[in-house]
Amino acid sequence: MTEPQAEPWVTMKDAQEHLGVSRDTVVDWINHRGLPGYKIGRFWKFKLSEIDNWLRLNADNSRDVERGVNA
Repeated sequence: MTEPQAEPWVTMKDAQEHLGVSRDTVVDWINHRGLPGYKIGRFWKFKLSEIDNWLRLNADNSRDVERGVNA
């Protein structure tokens, strides 16, 4: 029986492309909205499954931000 492979860590650029937003937006979401990201030295690392889960849990707040409502 083989062990399941661990999900790989991805870079800031990968997270940006996955979300379709700029680096500044990703950093803002980490600092102000709780986007899960881990700073290792000077590099940010992410798990795409954590980002996707965060998006699902925060979908209502994201819509409020798009409408200009402070969430």
